[in-house]
Amino acid sequence: MLNTIISAINNKSVISFTYDGYSRVVEPHAVGLSRAGNDVLRCFQTEGGHVKPHHDWDLCVLSKITNLSLTGTSFSCARTGYARGDKGMSRIYAEI
Repeated sequence: MLNTIISAINNKSVISFTYDGYSRVVEPHAVGLSRAGNDVLRCFQTEGGHVKPHHDWDLCVLSKITNLSLTGTSFSCARTGYARGDKGMSRIYAEI
């Protein structure tokens, strides 16, 4: 899973997965190790359900992601609001 997400970030590929019981389609921006010691994904959600309505940016714990797949579409650049060097991560494996 980690290698798929790193590849998606490097290629700016949109991915889909299930998280917290919701199907989501996201633009992955960074993946790394959280300060709590979990592998996490910083992403911008473009489709699907949310635990918190009107919430586009997510920090998802990789161990909770299921049904990960590439959608076959891509995005062109980082979304407004993304800052390189994600402060929620102690180590970044890949980022836009």
